[in-house]
Amino acid sequence: MRAPVLLALLGLATLCLAGQAGERPAPGPDQSFVSKQEGSEVVKRLRRYLDPGLGAPAPYPDPLEPKREVCELNPDCDELADHIGFQEAYRRFYGPV
Repeated sequence: MRAPVLLALLGLATLCLAGQAGERPAPGPDQSFVSKQEGSEVVKRLRRYLDPGLGAPAPYPDPLEPKREVCELNPDCDELADHIGFQEAYRRFYGPV
């Protein structure tokens, strides 16, 4: 009983020591930060990517959202939607989706 536990502990210790041997040294003080110019270029790229007016596509609106809101306003439809799904509950209360 003690042998398997001892072998498991030795295996874990070996993995931990092997992981520490493969680590890279910590970066020096000159490698920790980027220049102001490089930082501003990164921020400009992120703004360009996130701003929908600059070429990023806007997400498509959900065509079922108005129907989902109608079903949520009816407590019976909303309760049934929790059990069988929105589309089936809407169909039962208001007809085809």
